[in-house]
Amino acid sequence: MGLFKKKAAVLTYDKENKKPVIKSSICNGEQVAGFKDIHTGKVEEIMLIKSSADLDRFKALYGINEEIVKEY
Repeated sequence: MGLFKKKAAVLTYDKENKKPVIKSSICNGEQVAGFKDIHTGKVEEIMLIKSSADLDRFKALYGINEEIVKEY
C-alpha cells in the first residue's frame, strides 16, 4: 500500500584511504561522482551527476556531509 517506506541503507567507503570527488570534463561539462585513492590518485567512478538532485542522492547514499571537491 505504500504507508511504510523502507529506509535506504547508507553505503560505506574507506575513509582513511579514499576521499569523495567529482570529476568534471573540461570539454562537455560532464560530471561523475566517485572516490579518489589518496595514495595512488586513481578515481573509482560511482555515478553520473546530471543535476544537484543527483549530487544530493550520492551524498545521502554514502553519508557524506562535507563539500565535495571538483577535479578537472
